[in-house]
Amino acid sequence: MDSYHIHALLPNQCGSSLVQIIDAPLPLVWSILRQFDNPKAYKCFVKSCIMRTGDGGIGSIREVILRSGLPGKTSMERLDKLDEEKHIINISIVGGEHKLVNYSSTTTVHVEEEEKGMKTVVIESYVVDIPAGNSKEDACLFANTIIGCNLRSLAKLAERMAGN
Repeated sequence: MDSYHIHALLPNQCGSSLVQIIDAPLPLVWSILRQFDNPKAYKCFVKSCIMRTGDGGIGSIREVILRSGLPGKTSMERLDKLDEEKHIINISIVGGEHKLVNYSSTTTVHVEEEEKGMKTVVIESYVVDIPAGNSKEDACLFANTIIGCNLRSLAKLAERMAGN
């Protein structure tokens, strides 16, 4: 794991890193992941997305409307970093009605060479405040579950688009 996924945690925060191996080429995976204005493309808990400021570039803010069943309704998210060459995207949650307070994530995309060909490795790490009344384990389990679902959905979409 590279230095982009090392986060300093405050005592009231938790964080983790999740890894997803995808049987699809990196350019295809990156083309889906980098679309800040279209998280619904692969994020299963997103009902809709409205760009509030910007054009999808650094500093843009989107309002994500969450599907019912989640402990939340909306999420205001800012694109903090988008490095097209190194395949890095950093997003912070800056408001909304949900449990993920002071959430920040970094996602990197890498090529993994195997005997059978190329695969893409996606690493997503995050830091988030632990909600009052919750344990560190509960907070991480909640975030890990959502991120894990999103990464598996990304893999299914990219693999289907790649014909795998």
